[in-house]
Amino acid sequence: MSRSSPNDHHQARALVPLGFLNFFMADVQAGIGPFLGVFLVAHGWQSGSIGSVMTIGGIAGMVMMAPAGAFIDETTHKRTCVIVLGICTVLASMIILVSQFFWVVALSQVATAIAGAAIGPALNGITLGIVRQVGFNRQNGYNQAFNHAGNLVGAGLSGWLGWMFGLTAVFWLSAVFGVLTIISVLMIPADAIDDDEARGATLATVGPPGEGEPARHRKPSGFKVLAESKPLLILAGALALFHLGNGAMLPLFGLAVVSAGQADPAGFVALTVVVAQGTMIITSLIAMHMAERRGQWLVLLVSFASLPIRGFVAAHLITSWGVYPVQVLDGIGAGLQSVAVPTLVARILNGTGRINVGQGVVMTMQGVGASLSPAIGGWLAQEIGYSTMFMILGSFALGSIALWVGFHGVVRVAASTPGRPQGVVFSGD
Repeated sequence: MSRSSPNDHHQARALVPLGFLNFFMADVQAGIGPFLGVFLVAHGWQSGSIGSVMTIGGIAGMVMMAPAGAFIDETTHKRTCVIVLGICTVLASMIILVSQFFWVVALSQVATAIAGAAIGPALNGITLGIVRQVGFNRQNGYNQAFNHAGNLVGAGLSGWLGWMFGLTAVFWLSAVFGVLTIISVLMIPADAIDDDEARGATLATVGPPGEGEPARHRKPSGFKVLAESKPLLILAGALALFHLGNGAMLPLFGLAVVSAGQADPAGFVALTVVVAQGTMIITSLIAMHMAERRGQWLVLLVSFASLPIRGFVAAHLITSWGVYPVQVLDGIGAGLQSVAVPTLVARILNGTGRINVGQGVVMTMQGVGASLSPAIGGWLAQEIGYSTMFMILGSFALGSIALWVGFHGVVRVAASTPGRPQGVVFSGD
């Protein structure tokens, strides 16, 4: 039976470890992340090959996102999923230490991407199962603040350890965060997670009314509800265009500055992450309050507008100090989306029982853009230079803005309401 309030004893006990889980999981989920490019450059790789191996991993993750979301909707063992996926991510990253052969690195990125495809819906499902729809926007804002703080601390430690002991230390730091992730998720009481609330299923009553206390269960809608949801499709398309430009910005900006001899590889890449994640901590909290007052539509519009500006700035500031404006803009765009997108999907699909697979579909479209972006950006940089490449990548978000503004009426209705109301459906009449 559903809990009467998200503030009961078990749920209150779950919120503190949930924050720690988001903090420590950030570094585990990213793995070697933005350090991969400079690590491979140090082993003789070219930008085109680096972009290609990132794209291979991105495609694998993209293909698995919707199935992973569907699995999270169905499973009642979400805590175990997070533990297993975190361990797989750490092990996949460690393989790169053994061999830098192209297909070894590619397989490592495939495994990391597949694990990452399920971790996001799992964390969203756990959160929604604890606080329900009424508390999801606010708690997701706090989750993202913890997540970005974890990325900031992880990147700062990675940069320092990389400078002191070499890039190998970055891998071992990820393993330590993995252990802390396991401890955090085990501290969340299993009975604090309502698996029906976690998927947004509609309350259904078995048997006609007036005949004693009927049995209750949650009844999910068919998968076609996803294809029939116009707001969901608009959101997915706008995000795909955004990530087509955004996906390669961070690693290629790091490569551009390091290749120009402007900075130490490990320290500079760490700085790019620290500046962005520090901005995201603040931005995610702003997004939480902004969404409560103005809705998710405006939050996402601002996030889309940040990318063309970022591309222009990156093209003209390929210097060590250019990291500050470039990555502040990254933090604004990503920080706003990290809060607004999961909340908007949860509202659009509330009552369908398909929230997490819906999250997976949206993440798939994001992955389409993000997986193609490194290959496009890498080859453009190799053929026509970094400056022109950054301008081209930034311009992709103009399509996102056009789509978002053009269908603003449809999306704003979905963003300003709590979703389909949960009703009682009688069967067996």
